[in-house]
Amino acid sequence: MTTNTPLDTVCVIGLGYIGLPTAAVLAQAGKRVIGVDVKQTNVDAINAGQVPFVEEGLETVVAGTVAQGRLSAQTDTPEADAYIVSVPTPFKGDHDADLSYIEAAARGIAPQLHGGELVVLESTSPPGATEFMADVILEMRPEFTNEPNLPNSLYFSHAPERVLPGRIMIEMVENDRIIGGLTPEASEMNRDLYASFCDGELLLTTARTAEMAKLTENAFRDVNIAFANELSIISDRQGIDVWELIELANHHPRVNILQPGPGVGGHCIAVDPWFIVSAERETAKLIATARNVNDSKPRLVVDKVMDKANRIKDPVVAALGIAFKANIDDLRESPSRNIVGDLAEQMDHGTVLVAEPNIDELPSELEARENVQLAELEDAVERADIVLLLVDHDPFHTFDREKLQEKVVIDTKGLWR
Repeated sequence: MTTNTPLDTVCVIGLGYIGLPTAAVLAQAGKRVIGVDVKQTNVDAINAGQVPFVEEGLETVVAGTVAQGRLSAQTDTPEADAYIVSVPTPFKGDHDADLSYIEAAARGIAPQLHGGELVVLESTSPPGATEFMADVILEMRPEFTNEPNLPNSLYFSHAPERVLPGRIMIEMVENDRIIGGLTPEASEMNRDLYASFCDGELLLTTARTAEMAKLTENAFRDVNIAFANELSIISDRQGIDVWELIELANHHPRVNILQPGPGVGGHCIAVDPWFIVSAERETAKLIATARNVNDSKPRLVVDKVMDKANRIKDPVVAALGIAFKANIDDLRESPSRNIVGDLAEQMDHGTVLVAEPNIDELPSELEARENVQLAELEDAVERADIVLLLVDHDPFHTFDREKLQEKVVIDTKGLWR
């Protein structure tokens, strides 16, 4: 049995790569949505119908819903019927989750509550984070309770996102969602809200299971990629083409090895498995090993490039791509970005030319280095002694390979093999 509280006004806290698309699809579904973000520049852009980052299809929906008065943004938390918290959960210390952003969001929500509201945590979090968020709010507002169906009830739930950058606006609507409330009533309220925009199956469970499910999905992929990356290291030493090896192995009907690369990046696969490890350090041994394998791969790439660069006077390295995956502008947790920084630091003489078609300027730590420059693809390859392919962006697929004939080519994605 659920409360009959209408969830017509929704506040989305954190207007980043997940929060803003969530706000946009809710507004498109007819909800009145108020977005909250700490960055005034993001707020101003959204209120002007613009988006502060690149995501296919997002700007059209934002512009339309802002023009219709269904979506707006501000820096302070308003009253609402439902709150969706989509804030960062970075590391602190020994890969422990930093829940301070969740706590700050909860502290902003608490003064606005009247009873009957739904508070959803979307941020990827370790088990117990939804309970932590609820505890913060209930400690500030002891007149409320987590017990359902009372005049002073609050409803807390976890609904992890599971979308792919570049396809967020499609997958936000089409993908199945896992929803876990601290009570069954909270799960049902969360389901009813998300049913307004989600065509996928809405799967109800407990909050801790929902938290763990998202971490499990990404840890599974991380372990598989670690296997591929370890195979690539072994194959390199044995003189074997790892991409041919994996292609052949995958012809087995029960084998599906993912592709190796320069490491693992992004805000999910490179981060989430550590939350399992930090919660269960004594038992999460395979997951921890996989993380260490993938975290070590960028150093091996740098070593391979430096082995070639040290044989060239004033070498020029063209680093192709620093996003964490193909055809996006997202540089978060990007191993390619870190590889470029490490190369620049190790090269006493020489230059790193970064060809990244999805950005207009280098991140600050690379911009500050005198031996790193942003360059167009053709120019970077023409000037380079060493061409280092790090990301398989579409323009790199179609690049004229005859222009690589006189270059040292290090292809970490198997694109030009």
